[in-house]
Amino acid sequence: MSLQEFDAIIDKMQLALDYALNLGQPIEAAKILYQMNEQLPDDLQLIFEDIDNENSVKSFISEYTPLIKSAIVEYRQKLHR
Repeated sequence: MSLQEFDAIIDKMQLALDYALNLGQPIEAAKILYQMNEQLPDDLQLIFEDIDNENSVKSFISEYTPLIKSAIVEYRQKLHR
């Protein structure tokens, strides 16, 4: 995958994530985080904890959003080289 292709996919997913969060739809936001993770190569994918109940979704999002963004930056740097 080229950097441009990856950026296009991730940018759309980031917009969808922001949209879901702004609409107060944490379950949809968590699903998008899973999809973003799947776009990363195996060596950069995060191992997510299972979401037990609806109450743990918000903490899941808070914990994993910055980690996903960091992995995305790292992959972009690899593609850029």
